[in-house]
This record gives sequence, structure tokens and C-alpha cells, in this order.
Amino acid sequence: MDRRLRVGIDIGGTFTDLIVVDDRTGTFWVAKTLTTPDDPAVGVRRALIQGLELAGSPAEQIQAVIHGTTLVTNAIIERKGDKTALVTTKGFRDAIEIAREHRFDMYDIFIERPKPIAPRRLRFEIDERLLADGTVYRPVDPAEVEALAERLRREGVEAVAICFLHSYRNPEHERQVAAILAERLPGVRISLSSEVVGEIREYERTSTTLANVYVQRIVEGYLDRLQRSLTELGSRARLLIMLSSGGICTVETARRFPVRLIESGPAAGALAAAYTGRLVGTPNLLAFDMGGTTAKVCLIDNGRPMITTEFEVDRVYRFKKGSGLPIKASSIEMIEIGAGGGSIAHIDQFGLIKVGPDSAGSQPGPACYGLGGTRPTVTDADLVLGYLDPDFFLGGEMHISREAAEEAIEREIARPLGMSVIEAAWSIHQLVNENMASAARIHAVEHGKDVRAYPLFASGGAGPVHAYRVAEILGVRQILCPFAAGVGSTIGFLAAPLAFDFVRSAYARLDQVDWDTINALYAEMEGEGRTLLAASGVPEDQVTVTRTADMRLLGQAHEISVPIPLGVLGPQSEAEVLRAFETVYRDLYKRARPGVPIEIMSWRVLVSGPEPELRLRRQEQSGGARQKGERPVYFPELGGFHPTPIYDRYQLRPGDCFDGPAVVEERESTVVVGPRGHATVDEHLNLVIRLE
Repeated sequence: MDRRLRVGIDIGGTFTDLIVVDDRTGTFWVAKTLTTPDDPAVGVRRALIQGLELAGSPAEQIQAVIHGTTLVTNAIIERKGDKTALVTTKGFRDAIEIAREHRFDMYDIFIERPKPIAPRRLRFEIDERLLADGTVYRPVDPAEVEALAERLRREGVEAVAICFLHSYRNPEHERQVAAILAERLPGVRISLSSEVVGEIREYERTSTTLANVYVQRIVEGYLDRLQRSLTELGSRARLLIMLSSGGICTVETARRFPVRLIESGPAAGALAAAYTGRLVGTPNLLAFDMGGTTAKVCLIDNGRPMITTEFEVDRVYRFKKGSGLPIKASSIEMIEIGAGGGSIAHIDQFGLIKVGPDSAGSQPGPACYGLGGTRPTVTDADLVLGYLDPDFFLGGEMHISREAAEEAIEREIARPLGMSVIEAAWSIHQLVNENMASAARIHAVEHGKDVRAYPLFASGGAGPVHAYRVAEILGVRQILCPFAAGVGSTIGFLAAPLAFDFVRSAYARLDQVDWDTINALYAEMEGEGRTLLAASGVPEDQVTVTRTADMRLLGQAHEISVPIPLGVLGPQSEAEVLRAFETVYRDLYKRARPGVPIEIMSWRVLVSGPEPELRLRRQEQSGGARQKGERPVYFPELGGFHPTPIYDRYQLRPGDCFDGPAVVEERESTVVVGPRGHATVDEHLNLVIRLE
């Protein structure tokens, strides 16, 4: 049978989104169902069945399923992983709890720090020691490890993270201990820090290794259930998983390194924005993805999302950097805000309206869903303001109640504050917009960018509803809303290449680098990457290699990522690397570097296959009117509710244009065009809104 279909699946906090693409014709179909938090695989199966029915194709025609999930993040936040122990060097048992000297809130004497995954009673020491250059100072005593294995068995430990001092320079001790424990503790998952993240900084490396092994069993079980569901539907499709870095990997890699999947869902949204930007010739974008639980903002520069090598999960204070567990892994850099459609509005102790970070999710959902939720959310406010049609939510498959939304807002917000329901709903709506705009502005400034120079790319079920006001606050003059924006992140899955990244720490001053050692490190990492890609079916001549290094001024605490030339490096490379550092430094800080030496902490390689060819073509719809009706929609600058034309997204054609105010509806999302907006449909069916 002709296996011509590819499927992208994104599990969000409220909805599970899916796209089915026919690679032969470019025709695509989308599906959206409520997420099933107790077992996300159930929601995936429902969405897949729905998508195949729309495509009129059997599951046998699927060649690949690319998937992103919040499963790892949720398991860590909810602490639903395995009973995990840490095995570390003698004297360093408490390093994971001591963490860094930095306090994320200097003046809070009751500050709460993130709790390590391994409690103190499950942190064990081995009397071994490596020196900073990787040479052995004190070898491993096998008898000591065997005795430790008995203690771990008595404690009922299900997973073990091994993290020895300086093992990134020499992994032999970790491997010795792992071999003994694996023999005596069958069925216990074991992760080595030298394999999970072969990089300097003990605290971050240990935290990442603990997180990896803590969720390994959960991820293995989930991927097995997902693969089984595909088989039961009659599909022999290859299952691939999105990495936080924006590449995709095999199930085998995901099972071994699940910590690399933490930001897999949000990464796809950024890739979708980058793909669309390249397609329409707008390589610089501010990607704004607002779903049911959170909103994410990411800068796209030169057609590529920015990448970071460290982020946090399970923050004690959700939006305070430093209050979470650090994860050392490559990830698309974005800022997340607790401002999704399901974010709950409430009155704080000072009598002010606040929105989020708590979310109604898919269960019980916003009050208007009628599924048990009683507290007002952003979706409830948008419905009361007329931005959403209660009879056309999910294309009419799911009816939502304006009366229930008004009742929730009246009870929780309007009546206590002496406001009308409409005033309260507008306050909720605009407060969310201000929060998102503020976060986007800070995110841009931190990277030395002027956010006003970046057109806004709006995706997610709620993104296009709020994009106009967010752009207005930011001073952005152009908004790009793709077709099927409500499931936009799924497109990112299909645009991502197979890719793996590697890192080795080898400290050196730039003027004292042993280039033979660095050439050997790069050759080792590149060889490992090429082997993985070859095993995944990527031809050798289609492999792309990118090199970077983490560099800083002598004595600084943090590094910046600098491109490193390919080929054999030598003394002649010093000047080229220095110029690259100065360029990145100037772009970031808007000043020339001080005249002090440069040092390099770690060396990185990204090995990737070709980007899949993705040319989407919308199915032709039967003839119909562009404007399908009119309804009162709230625009305060027009005096309140204003008769507003409602356009059918499926009847719009390239070249169509209209002025705001207007509302454009499609099954998975709604675009709100404010009074200053002028909308045009481009050749790729994107809705381009310019603010006059």
C-alpha cells in the first residue's frame, strides 16, 4: 500500500492537536480533541481516528508519526516518577540541595527552593575521585559498590542517577559503578551523567541526570502504549519524537534520554513560525503561541529560532528564574506565560484582578465548557466579549455557554469589585494581553532586540484572538496568522529534521587552546552523530554539521554561544574564533568586548539530516460567501459592542482583503481584527494584518 501520509501530534494542557499531510499532493487535514490527562495516549488515539476519517484514508497509509508531549514536564512537576536515588562522589551528597549561591528573591526570608528529585536519605556516596583533567586520584572499590547495591535493594529504589565529580572528562568510574549496579539490580533504570550531559557544572549536571532517570519508566510505558495504538489501528508507521532543541529523534533515543523531551511541544510551535516565515520571505518573527494553558513567545532570527543550553522545570515560583530545577539540554529558547484560554481569573489579596498561572485545563475546563468548571477563565471572557461564537467552537462540535461564562465572571470578579460583567470581561482580556506583551518585550530586550522590528506570528487556539491587542501594546505593525493556526504547532513537527546535539567540556583560554585535543573531541561527537543518523536512514551526503562553543570573558560566570568553523582547527583558527566571539558579543550587548582574554568552557556539535520538504495545499471548499454573518463584538474604542462582520476562513482566497473591525472564524481558532487593522490573504492563505 502507498504509505504517503505523515502525521504530527501535539498534546497540550487542554487540547490534543493533530495534522495529517499527504506528501504526494500537499493536502492536509486537522483534528482537535480534548486532552486526556490520565492517559494522554487515549486522546492521541481519538485525534488520530478523527484525522484519518477526515482524510478518508486507512492507517496503513501513514509512513511516519512525529509527536511532541508535555508528559516529561508534567511527571516532574507532579512528582509522579520512579523512586530515585543519587550515587555521587564522597563529600558531594548535598551539592544537589546546596545548589548555587544565587537567590532568586534576595529579600524573601521564607524563600522556598526547588526540592531535589532524590531526597537526602536516597543520596549515597562512593569513595572515588577524579581530578579536573580526568586522571584517577582514587579508584572505585567494587566491594563498596556491591554493598551499596544491597542498600538500594532494601530501600526499594526504582531508578539510579550516577554523577561523579569531573566524570565529563573521564566517564570510566560512572561506567564501572553502573555495570555492577545493573548486574545486581535488574529492572532498575540507571542514568550516567557522562552520557546524559557530558558537561561541566556539577549541580546542573546532577539535576539533569536525576530528572532523566526519574521519568524514564513513564516515558517508556507511554511510548510503548502509543506504538501499540498505532499497531492496533493497522499502522506500521515509524514513530518519531520531537526534542526540546527542535530536532526529532527515534523512539530508542527518546526512551534513553527523556529529559531532552521536556520542551518538545512548545518547540514545535516555534518551528512552525520559522517554517512559515521562510516560506513568505519574513525570516525574522516574534512567534506567539497561545493555547489552553500557557502562552509562549520566541524570537525567530534569520529563519531559525534561538537556542539555549539550559532551562528550568518545576519552578516553585512559576515565573521567577532560579526557582526551578535546572536542566542542561539544548532547547529552543522561549518565555512562557501562564496565560492560556483556560487560565483562571481571580481577585488577589489586594483587591486586584489577576489571571493565571492556575489553569482549568481540559478537566474541568472553563465555565463555558459545561464540564464541571465554575471559575472564570480567559476563554469565558473572550466569549462574553463576542470574540468567540458559542455555536461554532471547534466548528460547532462543542457548544459553549455564554450564560455560564457570564455567571462565573459575575460571581467571582464583577460583583466583588462593583463592576459590570462586560467591564470585568474586558479587564481579564486586556490584563492577559498586557502580561503577554510585557513578557515578550523583556524576552526581546534580554537578547538585545527591538521587539517592534519583529512581525507577530500568532498561533494556537487563543493566539489569533489576542494577537491584535498584543501587537498594539508592543507597537508591532504587522501580524501573521497562518491557516489552521489553532493546530499550528503540529506543522512544526513535520518541518523538523532528524537531529542530535552533543557537548564536551574542555576548558581552555582561547590563546592557549590545544587544537589537537579539540579536533579529537569534535571528531568523536560528529562521528557519534553520523552513526545515529545513519541508523535512522539518513544518507551520509545529506548530513549537516554545525559547531559552536560556549565562550566568555575571563572570569565571567556565564557564557555565550559562538559559531566555530568546520574542518581541522589549528593555531590559524584563533583569529577567526575571536572575530566570531566579538560579533556575537556586540550583537548581544551593543558594545565592543573589553580587552581581556577569552576562555572556552564547552564545545558543541549539532548533527542533522535534511529538512523535510513540506508544501501544504488547502482543499478547495465549495463556493460560499466570504462573510457569513454579523454579530456585536466588543471594541472599547468604538464605544462598546459594535456590529462586526464575521468572515469564513475557508472561503477566503489569496488577494482578498478587508478592514477591521472584523472576526475571521475557522474550526480550531478565531482571528480578531481590531478597528485599526487592515487584513489581506497572501498566496499561502496566511492572514496578514497591518495596523494603520
